[in-house]
Amino acid sequence: MKLDNKVAAVVTGGASGLGEATARLLANSGVRVAVFDMNEERGEIVAEDADGIFCRVDVTSDESVAAGLARARARHGVERILVNCAGIVPGCKTVSRHHETGAYVPHDMATFRTGIEVNLIGTFRMIAACAAAMAGLEPATGDGARGVIVNTSSIAAQDGQIGQASYAASKAGIAGLTLPVARDLAPLGIRVVTIMPGLFQTPMVEGLPPEIRKALEATIPFPSRLGKPQEFAKLVRAVVDNDMLNGACIRLDGALRMQPK
Repeated sequence: MKLDNKVAAVVTGGASGLGEATARLLANSGVRVAVFDMNEERGEIVAEDADGIFCRVDVTSDESVAAGLARARARHGVERILVNCAGIVPGCKTVSRHHETGAYVPHDMATFRTGIEVNLIGTFRMIAACAAAMAGLEPATGDGARGVIVNTSSIAAQDGQIGQASYAASKAGIAGLTLPVARDLAPLGIRVVTIMPGLFQTPMVEGLPPEIRKALEATIPFPSRLGKPQEFAKLVRAVVDNDMLNGACIRLDGALRMQPK
């Protein structure tokens, strides 16, 4: 699909990290970008820089998603591109020892559920809402292409570490829905691709002590450094540009295979 000012995009989690880099790169390619995020202050800055629009959206809420999409479409028209980057990283072992009593306690179910609600169900909520509108668009290419959806999973979907039960399950769910949803939407000319990033320079990682960051970088075969958000964004652009990419999950990790911890 050609990237120009006739194309509208929605990027969730667009106020920081991978989503911000994607929103900026799409805008630099001429695309009209709507930044969806909960961080209003940062989201407004990114949207202004991208000459786009910010919408405060909670992806766990049908009403919030509907309101955000209505606002974005009033400004830019129906989106042909959806990039799902919104997510959280809950951490908790399946069983852990209470710091005061010493007793073993099970994983907090609210924490587990929140990870699934935001990362997996939030992603699918956006997919379904955007695909329903994309289906009514005129084809943008001779092949009948109407839209493309790019999701963000993680290599934790396959290499989940200690304490990542909720996170890894949610990201594995995103990887697992990629092919069936691509097959669902194929008759409508809508593609679905999922990127599985490894260790990237995101706000979460940047907040770690320097010695821990260096240790993480040393585990990546090549290049032995954290991925740059712009490299993720470039893959998003390549996915959008290549109409034969569909129903695939792509690792973007420098050949990293994460150890248990």
